[in-house]
Amino acid sequence: MGSCSILVGLLVASSFSFSKACPNGLQENVDFSGSDITSLFSPTVEHCQQLCTQHPACLFFTFSRPDRDNSPFHCNLKSSSSGQPSSQISLLGVTSGFSLKSCNPDPRPCFSQVFQNVDFLGADYRALFTPDYQECQRVCTQDPGCQFFTFIKREFTDQNFRFKCHLKFSWSVPRTPIVEKKAGVTSGFAQKTQQTQELGTPCENQFFANTDIPGSDLEQENSVSVEHCQVLCSAHPKCTYFSYSSNDFKCYLKNNLNNLTATPKDGITSGIPAHFCQLDDTWVKQSYEGVDFRGSDIRFEEMDTAEQCQSKCDEDPNCLFYTYIDENFSDRAFWRRCYLKRVITMPAPPKVSKLANVVSGFSLRNCEKSLV
Repeated sequence: MGSCSILVGLLVASSFSFSKACPNGLQENVDFSGSDITSLFSPTVEHCQQLCTQHPACLFFTFSRPDRDNSPFHCNLKSSSSGQPSSQISLLGVTSGFSLKSCNPDPRPCFSQVFQNVDFLGADYRALFTPDYQECQRVCTQDPGCQFFTFIKREFTDQNFRFKCHLKFSWSVPRTPIVEKKAGVTSGFAQKTQQTQELGTPCENQFFANTDIPGSDLEQENSVSVEHCQVLCSAHPKCTYFSYSSNDFKCYLKNNLNNLTATPKDGITSGIPAHFCQLDDTWVKQSYEGVDFRGSDIRFEEMDTAEQCQSKCDEDPNCLFYTYIDENFSDRAFWRRCYLKRVITMPAPPKVSKLANVVSGFSLRNCEKSLV
């Protein structure tokens, strides 16, 4: 995949001061029982805590460690109206803790640890042979599409898979939640963005208006513009081209290396991902009147204008995008509310399980000492 600049990367940390203390302690063999939002997979309690920190609603969590027989590697994200767990009980094999949202968190955490006899199952987009897991990790670090990997060791039972390095993908670009037309609201993105790479050559985007490329769908995402859709396609290592529907804000990522067959269709714009060039960031600097980014709320505050709401999102290192409600909205009770929003953008394997003679780990791009 081309190492194009992915705009709307993760927010740069700011000097925004938080009133709450930073609850960075962990409690071993303590279960924060109940109050579950969702359960994700995670290889370590530190990774689980970062998942909680980046999840918009998570305030605390319980992690099932690898030494627990029942559901190891489960990261249970939790929340309550009080911000505290309603029940704490002793339970061997788990560790609990709190979100680091109030700690000015690193928006791009480094995970340098590798995991012996642990499989990051799924999310594969490419496989190749390498002599050891160190080389596999170096390949993953150099490939902009790779977020984590699993390497099959020499001792693996099935000799057909030995020395195979599986490169895996998860979204590092913020994906907006439900995008829909709604009167009386304005939505947009944080302006303090960090680009993954500065490339001198600007992309010469060629979009095909009123043109659909049917079939070969890889994923369907929500996006506010065709330029936003192109960013998503450019970030995904398996996306070969895309079609965007402006009527319902749907971005159809497609995978077909054999052919590209276009057909006329009103309201659809198609295009090709960018490779090794600087994407235009004009779309991320715009505010979108009459468009709601519904869901993924961190919190809301009252503001006088949409511009103030955007500034508040920009200064909060946890905020990736926002929606502001003005006096044209139908329900007066919601007027002047500024909803700050975010989604998980850190590497997140879809499943983590024990498997003998494999090694898994993450890309080192976010680490101070990279092997590239």
